[in-house]
Amino acid sequence: MLSHESVWTAIDRLARDHGLSPSGLARRAGLDPTTFNPSKRTASDGRPRWPSMESISKILSATGASFSEFVDLLERRADRLPIASDTRRADDALPLPGGLSLAETHAHPTSGFFHDGGYPELTDWPVAAPDAPSGDTAIRVCGDALLPLYRDGDIVVVSPAARIRKGDRVLLRLTDGTLLAHVYERRTRARIHVRSLLEDAEIVSFAGPEVDWVARIIWASQ
Repeated sequence: MLSHESVWTAIDRLARDHGLSPSGLARRAGLDPTTFNPSKRTASDGRPRWPSMESISKILSATGASFSEFVDLLERRADRLPIASDTRRADDALPLPGGLSLAETHAHPTSGFFHDGGYPELTDWPVAAPDAPSGDTAIRVCGDALLPLYRDGDIVVVSPAARIRKGDRVLLRLTDGTLLAHVYERRTRARIHVRSLLEDAEIVSFAGPEVDWVARIIWASQ
């Protein structure tokens, strides 16, 4: 059934699928950047607003998406974070963006940081990533080794499809099983360059064969 929430959520999903925020999507479509802001989704009297057909038409044109693809986004299930077993704490029920699943919260024995969810590579290198998810996935950080970016208990959302730009926070899996959260700098034909947020941190780089995959972090529960 069509609802205000489902239409706005579809717009958010379209933005995320193209590596954009809702304001970035509006800007790309030539609209006011605030067009899809939460404040624009309700009237002053509290009634929900519909986005205009003109704005929907423009974002479809800007992204190259068809109307049928937009309808698919409307109908995609918006599952919230499940509490499926007693191995998850009550505070796992965080308000994550729709359509996400939560990876197991146990630390991976190799890295000690994250459960090994096996996301698909976003590199040009021929690597095999196990158990690749079909969409955005949430992971709980275990331990304090990822400070200052993320603390123990934080939840981060990794998008397999989001475009990575300079300054984006990314998660990398190295071929030795290490998982790193860094800030993306650039990628050359042979290496990927990243840095941490530690004061005076230098840019570090990894050769293609050292990296299984790199994916953009699009949301965190900080």
